[in-house]
Amino acid sequence: MEPIVVHLLQYGEPAVRFKLLTGALGRDPEDMLVSALRMTVRRSPLTQTLLADRDDAGRLPYHPYFKWLGAHWTLVQLADLGYPPGDDDLIPLREQVHDWLLGPGHTRNVPVIQGRARRCASQEGNAVLAMLTLGLADDRTEELVRRLQGWQWPDGGWNCDRNPQATHSSYHETLIPLRALALHAQHTGDAASQSCVEQGVEVLLKRQLYLRLSTGEAIDPAFAQLHYPYYWHYNILYALRVMAECGAIDDPRCARALDLLESKRLPDGGWPAETKYYTVYRQGKLRSGHSRVDWGGVKRQQMNPWVTAQSLAVLQAAGRLNEA
Repeated sequence: MEPIVVHLLQYGEPAVRFKLLTGALGRDPEDMLVSALRMTVRRSPLTQTLLADRDDAGRLPYHPYFKWLGAHWTLVQLADLGYPPGDDDLIPLREQVHDWLLGPGHTRNVPVIQGRARRCASQEGNAVLAMLTLGLADDRTEELVRRLQGWQWPDGGWNCDRNPQATHSSYHETLIPLRALALHAQHTGDAASQSCVEQGVEVLLKRQLYLRLSTGEAIDPAFAQLHYPYYWHYNILYALRVMAECGAIDDPRCARALDLLESKRLPDGGWPAETKYYTVYRQGKLRSGHSRVDWGGVKRQQMNPWVTAQSLAVLQAAGRLNEA
């Protein structure tokens, strides 16, 4: 077992240990030890910080999409941390998200330009992911799934760009719906979701997850920068995670991104956070982009436990992790 794995198994934050056990070590989430650890995640100070602003009705006093404190983002983060499914205390947050995404203000007149629906499908995608992972899904979640299926572009992805000349899917808007529909197909056996996944992975794989078809250069330098949390921002680590969940991590077209991920490994065996998309809230007025949790900041020569746990999981899925 690699020394960094041994080190992280002793890490104080239970969500990191959960990620390590289920990712790098391949333990079943239903395993007795892992299930017990998930209950610790539920009670952890980090989780309680994410939920601390709830009112007496269990709702958060922000618009559901308020970055990064609204109900939408809170459920997405809890799902990623390994929060145990089936907690009725989260239902008020589910209602906030469903009321927003399925309300008339959000759903009215989805523009269809040149035969392509222009919707920020990462919103519905993240909601479906959270509801399924946290055991909160209901008929309204299925409606979000149907919308994602109907909004898929001819090339296999999704995009919200209203420019009539936009004919290629967005990486940001494709990765999360792809992941959500893969999970939906896994949970339900839905053939339409599986078909969407099979088309969607090609959007990313044919570009080796981050390279232009025309020049072979990076589509966006930010795609190669590791970070956590993901929120809606694309990067190679998140893309590789989704490829693993879609059963495509063994595709040879993942090799360049895997090589790049391995090249970023630090001497201690971990990986750094190379950028971030949040500002830790300290005091004063809450603003969009604030987080009540410090996820480790940007320290390019220091191991970030969240990025490291996910990198190890990806390498394990790709058969590149040293298990000796």
